[in-house]
Amino acid sequence: MLKLDRISKTFDSGTVNARKVLDEVSLQVNQGEFVTIIGSNGAGKSTLFNAICGSFITDSGRILLDGEDITLQPEHKRAFHIGRLFQDPLRGTAPNMSIAENLALAAGHGRWLSFAGRAEREKFRAHLSSLGMGLEERKDQPVGLLSGGQRQALTLLMATIDPPKLLLLDEHTAALDPAAEKTILEMTERIVREHGLTCLMITHNMQSALDLGDRTLMMQNGRIIYDVSGEERAALTVTDLMQRFRESKGRALASDRMLLT
Repeated sequence: MLKLDRISKTFDSGTVNARKVLDEVSLQVNQGEFVTIIGSNGAGKSTLFNAICGSFITDSGRILLDGEDITLQPEHKRAFHIGRLFQDPLRGTAPNMSIAENLALAAGHGRWLSFAGRAEREKFRAHLSSLGMGLEERKDQPVGLLSGGQRQALTLLMATIDPPKLLLLDEHTAALDPAAEKTILEMTERIVREHGLTCLMITHNMQSALDLGDRTLMMQNGRIIYDVSGEERAALTVTDLMQRFRESKGRALASDRMLLT
């Protein structure tokens, strides 16, 4: 489904501020695979997502999605096939528009709710009901009135209402309280499995990195330094993962956030 072939990126190349943020990264993710990604700040996790989404063009290497070379494809074209959620629950929605209007825009790639038929409106209601938050009864209220957890749930629904080829979750629960984080992670697992989505999820929570998905990657200095799945991953504990993280850094840099359960 997704293939990265030795992609590299250096910002401010040729200057004293040159920074190599991706260093010949190669990765193959199969259809329906759910991959969690961990690493310290500055390891290149979000930069990797930016490269996949087309926020910048890589200096070298190739990016293929579902067999198509998208290396030079502009970001707005990739957005038709790639869904992405960010840390900030305020991103990805129009706060002054209603919940239903936001869903209509997501489902119709910019089409207004006034063009949605009765069947489509009922479909929106059913989708909102599936979240278990009572949002179907508030569908005409502005999104700006929702809590962070409710808004992130809506954003997740919007990103998957027309299932994308690839879903990228960039620490999408980092700004939520523990209760909301648990709810959104459970919702994420359910939606990804129900749709059979190919998904990459960045997290600082090592327990979540092991509990969710099928495979875990660790990044450092713009490279993937650890790739584990199957029985080996199932046998790992947070302590094991922390030890590998420390060894890769040469010293303990893990924050208390990474130990949250």
